[in-house]
Amino acid sequence: MISMCAKKYQTGRRGAALLVVLFIVMVITIVSLGFLSRSDSELACGQNMVLRTQMDYLVESGLEHARGLILNPQDVVSEYWTGATGQQLVAGSDDYYDLEVVRDDSVPTNRCNYIIDCNSYRLRNGEQIGRSSLTAELRLDPCIAYWAGASTTISQQITINGDVFCNGDLTNNGSIGGDVFATATIAGANIEGQRNELVPQAPVLWPGLVSSDFGPAYYIGATSYSAEIVDVNVHPAGSFNPSAGNPAGIRYCSGDIELTGAVNINGMLVVNGTLRISGANNVISAVKNFPALLVNGEIVIRDGGTLVIEGLAQIGQRITFDAGTVNADIDVFGGLFIANGGIDGVTSSFVSVDVTAAPAITSIQTWPEANTMSRWSPAAGAFFRSIKRK
Repeated sequence: MISMCAKKYQTGRRGAALLVVLFIVMVITIVSLGFLSRSDSELACGQNMVLRTQMDYLVESGLEHARGLILNPQDVVSEYWTGATGQQLVAGSDDYYDLEVVRDDSVPTNRCNYIIDCNSYRLRNGEQIGRSSLTAELRLDPCIAYWAGASTTISQQITINGDVFCNGDLTNNGSIGGDVFATATIAGANIEGQRNELVPQAPVLWPGLVSSDFGPAYYIGATSYSAEIVDVNVHPAGSFNPSAGNPAGIRYCSGDIELTGAVNINGMLVVNGTLRISGANNVISAVKNFPALLVNGEIVIRDGGTLVIEGLAQIGQRITFDAGTVNADIDVFGGLFIANGGIDGVTSSFVSVDVTAAPAITSIQTWPEANTMSRWSPAAGAFFRSIKRK
């Protein structure tokens, strides 16, 4: 009897031990599953962090892409680059970015600010699984609107919307809405930006245009084209546009010429002598990547003369208003570069000169020789005034 009870007791102990073992196995399994689940979550979080970091770097690269093309508008067909979709840093990858660029024209006299929206993302099965977005404001600076190649005085009737360089002493009695750079001293008030005196050199190079590069023939790439030769002393009135044989719309004058009014040139005017303006409603608008006006001599403005220039104007001597001129004006949207002087004779309150920096239409790309390209821009650099995450 005692032996049978002992056997039952031992069998019961073996059953209890089995239950304990099963309980321990269950606890270990549950804890292990918890660890595995937590590891999967940590791994997913790590992958998401890597994805977010990659998208952040990609969206910043997109901003630099826009910055490069805004500084080099010669590389785009439109006036300035307005953006693109589906851009990639690595061809064949799943990572893309979209860019939208808008020039800030809220202030009509300021064409140097751009608003950039950039969105980066990863595509998987047509679905965006990661995203990063930035909005930035880009400022082209310095950007020279007016260049005076010798000591000069800016009179009260002159307004410069942009930066100024003077190779000498500059006295400002007008209005300058930008920075001023001078190799000597700077005097006067109404300068919105910084005064940079005794600079060793200009912030941008001189355009260096040569009339022989534009007439009687000129190049675009390896192809030669013929400029329109104007061999009269008085330019005829009317509208003049580019053609298949003259895509830059260049009109070439070997000597002095006068615009007596209602001359509308969509292209470039090259004058090897003096250009006189004696009538109203004269307009010169540059073709993409080409200058608007090249005058080796000086420009003389007579009473009643008006001239609008859209693009780059390079003047060899000076711009002067005839004595007694009381009704005349010059408007430049682009850049006015005068080699050996400034703007003289502006005395009447009914005479005005307005120069507004417009780097997108002032930047040029020309070919002095076949297949020999030359580039120039009035903007020496660009910086982001603000970058905001959306």
